[in-house]
Amino acid sequence: MHRGERIDAHPYQSVDFAYGSTLQSSYAYRMRPTHSLRVVALLSAVSMLASTASADLPSKQAAIMTPFASKVSRTAPWPEYPRPQMTRTDWVNLNGVWEYQPGGADDALPAGKTLSSQILVPFPVESALSGVMEHHDRLWYRRSFTVPVGWTGKHVLLHFGAVDYETEVFVNGTSAGTHKGGYDPFTLDITPLLSGAGPQELIVKVFDPTNDGGQPRGKQTLRPGGIMYTPTSGIWQTVWMEPVAQGGIESLKIVPDLDTSSVKITINPLIDTLPDAKVNVSVKDGDKVVASGTGKPGTEIVIKVPGAKLWSPDSPNLYDLHVNVVSGGKTLDEVGSYFGMRKIALGKERGITKMMLNGKFLFQIGPLDQGFWPDGIYTPPSEEAIKFDIQTMKDLGFNMVRKHIKVEPARWYYWTDHIGLLVWQDMPSANSYDDHPTPPVDRTAYESELVRIVNTLSNVPSIVMWETYNEGQGQYDTERLVELVKKTDPTRLVNEASGGNYTGSGDVYDIHSYPPPRAPEPKANQALAVGEYGGIGLMVQGHLWSGTNGGYTNVESPEDLIERYAEFTNMLKGFRDHNGLGAAVYTQITDVETELNGLLTYDRVPKMDIAQIAKANRFELTPPMYTPLLATSEKEPQQWKFTNDAPGADWFKPEFDDAQWHAGKGGFGTRDTPAIGKLGTEWRTNEIWLRRTFNPGKLTPEQIESLYIRDYHDEDVKVYINGVLAYEANGFNPGYENRPMTAEARKALKPNARNVLAVYCRQNEGGQYIDVGLTVREPGKN
Repeated sequence: MHRGERIDAHPYQSVDFAYGSTLQSSYAYRMRPTHSLRVVALLSAVSMLASTASADLPSKQAAIMTPFASKVSRTAPWPEYPRPQMTRTDWVNLNGVWEYQPGGADDALPAGKTLSSQILVPFPVESALSGVMEHHDRLWYRRSFTVPVGWTGKHVLLHFGAVDYETEVFVNGTSAGTHKGGYDPFTLDITPLLSGAGPQELIVKVFDPTNDGGQPRGKQTLRPGGIMYTPTSGIWQTVWMEPVAQGGIESLKIVPDLDTSSVKITINPLIDTLPDAKVNVSVKDGDKVVASGTGKPGTEIVIKVPGAKLWSPDSPNLYDLHVNVVSGGKTLDEVGSYFGMRKIALGKERGITKMMLNGKFLFQIGPLDQGFWPDGIYTPPSEEAIKFDIQTMKDLGFNMVRKHIKVEPARWYYWTDHIGLLVWQDMPSANSYDDHPTPPVDRTAYESELVRIVNTLSNVPSIVMWETYNEGQGQYDTERLVELVKKTDPTRLVNEASGGNYTGSGDVYDIHSYPPPRAPEPKANQALAVGEYGGIGLMVQGHLWSGTNGGYTNVESPEDLIERYAEFTNMLKGFRDHNGLGAAVYTQITDVETELNGLLTYDRVPKMDIAQIAKANRFELTPPMYTPLLATSEKEPQQWKFTNDAPGADWFKPEFDDAQWHAGKGGFGTRDTPAIGKLGTEWRTNEIWLRRTFNPGKLTPEQIESLYIRDYHDEDVKVYINGVLAYEANGFNPGYENRPMTAEARKALKPNARNVLAVYCRQNEGGQYIDVGLTVREPGKN
């Protein structure tokens, strides 16, 4: 399929759920307290949801929409229990249509007043699914709710999955509390603010400075373009409430210990624990109780798990937990959860430091996942949508995913746990590439949210590594922050800086290399990883956000994408076997806005045969072989004629007289530009013109049809053969690639005769390097 053809088939549109049917008519549920979350009873929607904004708010239309958008309930979005590792039977989902209006810094609290517009919570105000599709840095939200009669005598906890960024919550006109942080959940005890048994007023005030506050924000920007995207402001994860008795469970910490074949459980009580309170824990494998233990709230309970089934991507075995707190012969509280028995640590294999899963080396290969959606931005349209993404990654043959400078809703990690994908969890960056030279960094906010994120996600079995920094964005005190994360969670690895400024303080030495991967230099005490590589762009008409931006290298068809991808994975195999490489992250799983380098389009349509990429990820796909016809300077410097002064208009034609040009050896560039090839001649001007004569010898018609340009260009390049344009590309390509030449250039080439290869390269910014040759392609045999 060539660029311009429309891909209409969507082979993954229908996704089956692993649990019972949801009841879309209401979303106040009684849930069985286990991780499967089957609905077992239905509470009264009338008494639970007395929203002041009850209209069915339509969504707006983004440039493209996923197939999941049309299935989003406009009255009951995201109905699932939002915290799958600590479930309760009674809860009320407050998602749905709320009143909303933009705000000002000096606004008075709009208590008792109807707001000017409506919004569908939990979708961010900038998203199409919210029904607003506008950006405002200050927001007001308002609705009413009714507390169920059965909750009398218990603490009513109001939960927010995530709100970006500064939040203050008011109940019945009084502040219930504040929170700063766009990625972590927070809870408020609103019991003292409730008034009687009727409707209660809930107002949420939000301020999001986006670019200007120095807070963690990942890829969000007010100036979207390139690798920076539309921001998310306001409520973007589920809002809900539940009743908890005093002495009940506030939080649950689960630590598997393979060395002792046990699991360690700590129950932190809500407010004050009762003197005679006792915690009972049951461990279940399916329907069978395999272990149990008791203890006191606030203390670690160690439970042996005999013959433990280990969790891994190939066998994502999970155990259910049932936890209750008993006092005075009565059950105060009970929750359901789950855990996986697995261990991640560094170890040695043939003297090289590697990441070991359950004591064995596993080469970790996965995609970069930005977690953006064309219709919901930061908020996936539905649980079906996130399950689709994760299952597709697994179908593509990946065993890992790097969650790139974003934190997902808890149910996303539920599916990485159950489907079986290792997760590298990034901390969202505190500034990014679109800012002024010295962007602000709120260090207090960064460190506080870093610790909260680690604590929030500490029970997730699939997370095996925390990443403190990405590509130097807002980077400071690296060694101290690595130690902070290790102290907060000593059970996982810490990546100090993915593609950034390295101090040697983390567990992984993680370089970025585009487009092809490369092997990092060996480190005595760090595992080796290529934290980003690839970025192969393929534009699919009908599935574009805007414009025609591409990837780090671009192809014209799905077949070309597969071949280029297999070429890169074949390199990874060599680096694994001969250089000690332990992991690699491909950029990326989906297109994102104007970036077109996903294996799927932004609206989640696969661009190529998924099974072929899976074969490549298993190193079962043989890439094409390229035999040099005209050597580059990769191994030995090659002789060229060159000039840095603009020549005549016919400089690229065979008859042009280049006698006054300089003679020099390739490649041409600067010593501070990373180069796989040789630096034969220093080049520091903005432009360079090159000429080289060659005789290719005898060529068959099949060989001529298989001719490719092999080049390393930094930056814009044009290549001519005998005066005919053979290849051109803009931007930089920091590594050698074989690129198809034009049919006209192949016809212009003369076997057994003198030919002229002419090259123009323009330097725009950063490093510079140019080297060109010719190869003959032989297809891979698969």
